[in-house]
Amino acid sequence: MRKQQAGFTLIELIMVIVILGILAAVALPKFANLSSDARTSSLEGALGAVKAAAVIVHAKSLIDGTEAAASGNSAAVEGGTVALVYGYPAGTTAAIADAVDLGDFHLAAAGGVVTISASNDGGANAVASCNFTYTDAASAGTAPAYSALSISGC
Repeated sequence: MRKQQAGFTLIELIMVIVILGILAAVALPKFANLSSDARTSSLEGALGAVKAAAVIVHAKSLIDGTEAAASGNSAAVEGGTVALVYGYPAGTTAAIADAVDLGDFHLAAAGGVVTISASNDGGANAVASCNFTYTDAASAGTAPAYSALSISGC
């Protein structure tokens, strides 16, 4: 009586390893750049949130009758009291932070322009070239300006 052995041959094992290697080589590039895509998507979401918050604050200023002043007025919203420029949030980090909760984004302001950047560390440091800007409304009846997303460094 002959005893049968069960198991895989060396060729079968090598073929499985080769197939797994090919699958890994094809799948790895698909997953390698997900952090950049995630930062880009969250930045797009932040741009939408800032635009929506500016419109809500402007609507509140229209109700309060404070939309015509270049400065000095404010609007009380859920996030706090937002300083206004022509009824829209002022171009300061405090006004933008009061108008919308941007969580882990980095905000920097200079001369009525706020740069909102993606961050890897809870907002303390910006990711270079992964941002957009919010610029004060230039006059009564005009909306603030938003730059296009800069995502070259995301």
